[in-house]
This record gives sequence, structure tokens and C-alpha cells, in this order.
Amino acid sequence: MSVTAPTRHAWSPFARYRHSLWLLTVRDLRVRYSTSFLGYFWSILDPLVMAGIYWFVFTQVFDRSVGQTPYIVFLLSALLPWMWFNGAVSDSTRAFLRQAKLIRSTKIPRTIWVLRVVLSKGIEFLLSLPVLALFAIVFGAQLHWEVVYSVLAIVMQTVLTVGVGLIVAPLVVFFRDLERATKLALRFLFYASPVIYGISDLPAGFEFWMSFNPLAGIFSLYRAAFFPSELHWIPVIIGAAMSLVILLIGMLVFKRAERSVLKEI
Repeated sequence: MSVTAPTRHAWSPFARYRHSLWLLTVRDLRVRYSTSFLGYFWSILDPLVMAGIYWFVFTQVFDRSVGQTPYIVFLLSALLPWMWFNGAVSDSTRAFLRQAKLIRSTKIPRTIWVLRVVLSKGIEFLLSLPVLALFAIVFGAQLHWEVVYSVLAIVMQTVLTVGVGLIVAPLVVFFRDLERATKLALRFLFYASPVIYGISDLPAGFEFWMSFNPLAGIFSLYRAAFFPSELHWIPVIIGAAMSLVILLIGMLVFKRAERSVLKEI
């Protein structure tokens, strides 16, 4: 008598983790857009409004050259990834507090609640790239082969954002004021990062210190697609190293705080 082999092999822990991550991310996006009439357009409206304001201020009001021409493309090439970072870090501060009951009742690794936020915001970022392409076509910005560095930028930004998320998500559970402090820090970081200006616009001596902001190297890689002269390898190398360090710190903080978080929420 023959024994029938199982039709499906047992999933590995990594496969189950990946499947759960994808399901939660899709659920997050569906909930976010199903209750909104404009849906997808809300994810691009905010950066477009901000880009319009800064474009008007720096090209129409002040007689000062910032960035490169066309400025709107220069601005959006860093503003869109900034919205990904800003949104993911902001939502990570509430990652455990919003889903407390579900987190306590499931046995999936708790890091998934941070990765879900980073992935959903990353998908929104990818969906906003056609807007950048449209402005590039309208204003005649030339696409260069350095666009391949955008893949490296996405990897670096994912590593950095996950690392920061793993730090703030558990700490906010114990220090609720950290949520507001994170928002203030992000507001400061926006102006301390080369979003509305480029690394080349900085005064002499400031470029080196800017290299220790991991976002500087990341934005440099993104902008190289349309403005190759904006690619600065020192900030990229330092930013890559710092992103890895922040990820390792985040994993360590998360591991040590996980049990206490489950008791607190």
C-alpha cells in the first residue's frame, strides 16, 4: 500500500515571514485607499504641493540659484524619497500602539510590524515615480545611465529606514513623548538634508559634515539619474556604512526591548 506524499511542502520560517509581511502590507494599503475617494492621488498630492511651494519661492520670489535646472525635477528627485523616509519613520512610532491586540495575539516575529510600514511607504514611493517621469518629460530633463544607481539608493534607504523604525517603534511604547520628539527631529532633518538644495550648494567645509547624514548620499544617488554632477561618492560611502550601523543598532534595541514591549502594550 503506497503512501501519498503531501501535496505542499511545509513552508520555511523565512517563507512564512515573507508571506505574512506581504499580506499585512497589502491589507495596510487597501485600508488606506479604500476609505479615500482620491486614493492613490493623495500619496502624490502632498509632495506635489510642497514641490510647488519651494519651486515658487526659489525660482519666482528670490533671485537665488539653488540646485539645478529644471529645479522642479531636481526637487522632486529628493522630495519623493524623503516622503517615503518621513512617512515610514512617523508611522513606525505608532506601529505597536495601533495594533496592540493583534500583536499580542499572533506569534509572527514582531519586526514584521515595522517592516510592514517601511514596505507600504516604499510601494507608495515607487507608485509616485511616474509623476517624476512626467515632470522630467515636460521640462526636458535628460535621463542618464546613472539611473541604475537608483537601485542602490532604494536598498540603502530601505536599510536606513528599517533601522530607524526598529529603534523608535519599541521606545515610543515606554516614552510616549518620543512620538512628538520624532516629528520635530524629522522636521529639522528635512532642512538639514539636501532636499531643497544640493550638496554642491553648501558652503566650503559643510560638504564633509553633510556626508554624515545618510540621506545625503541616498539623495545624491537618486539625483544622479538626471543630474550626474550631483553624484558625490564620499557621502554615498559614509551613508552606506552609517545605514548598516543604524540597522544593527535597531536590531539590537528591538531584540532587547521586545519582551518588555509585549508586557507594556
